[in-house]
Amino acid sequence: MTGTNDARTGWVEVADRVFQRRYDPCDVTVTAVAGAEGLMVVDTRCSLAEARELRAHLREISAAPVRWVVNTHIHWDHVWGNAEFAAPRQTPPAQFWGSAEMVAAMRGASSNPEVAQFKEFLASQSEEWQAKLAELEEYVPENAVHGAHDLDLGGGRTVRMRQVGRGHTDGDLVLHVPDADVLLMGDLLEVSGDPAFGSDSFPLDWAPTLDAALALAGPDTRFVPGHGETTDASFVRTQRDAIAAVAEQCRALHAAGVAVDDALKAGEWPYERERLDEAVKRAYLQLG
Repeated sequence: MTGTNDARTGWVEVADRVFQRRYDPCDVTVTAVAGAEGLMVVDTRCSLAEARELRAHLREISAAPVRWVVNTHIHWDHVWGNAEFAAPRQTPPAQFWGSAEMVAAMRGASSNPEVAQFKEFLASQSEEWQAKLAELEEYVPENAVHGAHDLDLGGGRTVRMRQVGRGHTDGDLVLHVPDADVLLMGDLLEVSGDPAFGSDSFPLDWAPTLDAALALAGPDTRFVPGHGETTDASFVRTQRDAIAAVAEQCRALHAAGVAVDDALKAGEWPYERERLDEAVKRAYLQLG
């Protein structure tokens, strides 16, 4: 892991009062949406130290308080900075939101051996990561989205939080800012790398979920990914087609009786085989 506190870019106003900034590690996106009542921050980076840097950077675009924090999904690079915007580090604290599935999973993370192993791995990487993990406080959003919820940011600006299906996880949130014609996609959409099929992904559901997100968009809508620069509907459709091809290969191989351990070698894939091990395992699991 390199560049753990580096900003890859400054703030980019990708739509009216919607600002994106990309950060290392992981080229993760943070989005700030400005309303009359304050700022909404979407995802909070990988640690409290990184979130403190984020707070300083937010002053470059507005002196308004951070009133809302929304997590697009549970993964560490999007949520481990949460506590910087909660009491006692911020008073009054921000109001936190995440999907019901994400909130439940975060509450159970302390007993998840996979999470514990990952923290041990990170701590072994450097003294910097040891320090970050030593002060880690995993703040769970107190407000859960069950399918849909609209947040009023004041001044006529509403952010529509929508669960349009499973894909990268079972608790992905899409945020629609209709007056700015922008969709914040979290890791349902990747631009700076291939889609990340992890051990909690749903490869068979992912393409239909992207179709549902595209149904919220117009011809000129801008899409903000979880990693990488803002893009358009054409890119989303291309990625949707590739993810659908992964699902179709998995279904065909499973139906043909090809064992899960042999599927990667037997199939024809739109992405490098080395990146699809979990995709095949998860798809076969879904197929029973």
